[in-house]
Amino acid sequence: MKKQSVTIYTVAREARVSMATVSRVVNGNPNVKPETRKKVLEVIKELNYRPNAVARGLASKKTTTVGVVIPSVTNDYFARLALGIDDIASMYKYNMILTNSDADDGKALQVVRSMMAKQVDGIIFMGHDITPELRTEFENSTVPVVVAGSMTNDADLPTVRIDYHKATQEATKYLLDHAAKKVALVIGSKATTVNKDFRIPGYQAALKEAGQEVDDKLIFEAHDSYNEGYALAKTIQSTGVDAAFVSDDGIAAGLLNGLTDQGVKVPDDFQIITGNDTKLAEVTRPMLTTVTQPLYDIGAVAMRLLTKLMNGDQEESKEATTIEGSSVILAHGFVKRQSTK
Repeated sequence: MKKQSVTIYTVAREARVSMATVSRVVNGNPNVKPETRKKVLEVIKELNYRPNAVARGLASKKTTTVGVVIPSVTNDYFARLALGIDDIASMYKYNMILTNSDADDGKALQVVRSMMAKQVDGIIFMGHDITPELRTEFENSTVPVVVAGSMTNDADLPTVRIDYHKATQEATKYLLDHAAKKVALVIGSKATTVNKDFRIPGYQAALKEAGQEVDDKLIFEAHDSYNEGYALAKTIQSTGVDAAFVSDDGIAAGLLNGLTDQGVKVPDDFQIITGNDTKLAEVTRPMLTTVTQPLYDIGAVAMRLLTKLMNGDQEESKEATTIEGSSVILAHGFVKRQSTK
């Protein structure tokens, strides 16, 4: 059978399902029984069916396409990562499919399934922890996956990131060394791996080093939301805290504005260090002191690592400064602006 003759009808006939079912599988629709999905995907692979016209009929079994799952296309942090990914993808002649998961577990599963059905050669996943269903999807596929700019709860997935433990510890120490008496930690969620296993221990290590008691009541969640950061201002101030390290620039901007609207002067009365150094950290007044991340480089190295995995080269990327297990660690920095003393 010629590849050119393979259509959705062919797949449906061979899998003994309806064309609507094949369409649902290809588009990642969750309303398909797992055993049916598995059967359809096997037929798609066997027949080398290409749902997208660009990839159909390629002589090789590669689509020269990579999928990128991004939690929010409007977040400058992920947009800058995507820029690095795209530039390296173009250099190696890969097309990039960028999909938005809206930081929603169900949608992330749906878009990944859709990518798998379209037979992408690799996936770069941005975001935090993955569900058991998504983990199973990754494990049952031969498609390599690289996590960029975060950590997940799947230690087997290679990641490209900074050392979040060290960055948080250094930022907290800086505040304590610059007249802060009581420092809070403001993060997205206490439950995610990046916070639970890295940022919170880094924060606690800095407090212990300074001889201060660790108080879990000074760790606040704001779910990467400006509005939640703004709403936290009054609560944080009531605890007697006079400084905070904030993991996300949107949260930090919200906290800054919330404090300002209550008449609290930053940095005279309250100091803030943020964690991402996106454009948001520069457009606030005062401008935010921040941990710097090589966001473009993280994206670029993640894509370079993915090209090696797609080509069966298991050797880690040489661009890394440090390699820990399956993680490639790039160096972070620090920029002093106006929100600290």
